[in-house]
Amino acid sequence: MLKRLRNFVSPSGVLARGASGVSPLLRNPTPAVEQRDTILAGKNISYILKRSSRRGSIGLRIDARGLTVCVPVRTTEKWLHSVLQEKAGWVLEKLNGWQTRKQTEMHWGEGETIPYKGELLTLRLEQGLFAAPAQQLGRELRVFAVHGSAGEHIEQAVLCWYRREAEQIFAERVAHYAQLLGVAPRAVKLSAAKAQWGSCTAHGSVRLNVQLIKLPLRLIDYVVVHELAHLRELNHSAAFWRVVESVCPDYAKMRKELKSFAL
Repeated sequence: MLKRLRNFVSPSGVLARGASGVSPLLRNPTPAVEQRDTILAGKNISYILKRSSRRGSIGLRIDARGLTVCVPVRTTEKWLHSVLQEKAGWVLEKLNGWQTRKQTEMHWGEGETIPYKGELLTLRLEQGLFAAPAQQLGRELRVFAVHGSAGEHIEQAVLCWYRREAEQIFAERVAHYAQLLGVAPRAVKLSAAKAQWGSCTAHGSVRLNVQLIKLPLRLIDYVVVHELAHLRELNHSAAFWRVVESVCPDYAKMRKELKSFAL
């Protein structure tokens, strides 16, 4: 046995390599990242498989790059297959949502339209020597840009305008409904969350997603009421929904409509 071990150990004390230049114990290692394909609900789906020694369960993530599956190092093919099949409906729904979002990506140029409070504003580019804050004029948004500015500059100008509008309108709606509900939030802040229109902390801080500024005012109001109601009921109990209903009688309709908008 000792003699066989010596054949594998070099004079420097490390594992010797075979004729192929690879240690016999390291041939065909399992790759940490793989590009794979599978069939889910009759559709061929490509995904990225990542193995990690830190994971104890299988996790699925869907973003602009598609489906990523993170698994423990010793995950069996049977376990992986069963989880993918179990989550097939969820995966396809989320992938379709991302595809729709890609198709409705904004373009930043003269004559393009952007959403604002449930309507569309037309972008008008004003060229000049100096940049200035964007301004709304009727159904148009005028962006003042330095001559030759790229789309990224126009986009940033519009996003800054969105934030200014959101801060003002959200503050007005919060003040209105806080009085009706008899509550007083400690702070109202803008949020850039990827999966929440709004949130409320146990300490009374309300966060409203800046993307709400694109939606109709009735939906902005619903989210404001929803978060303010948490200052009285920090849950989603029947008592909570009664608080919401007290100032938003058609909240169920608003809630359903809000779900039709991708965040």
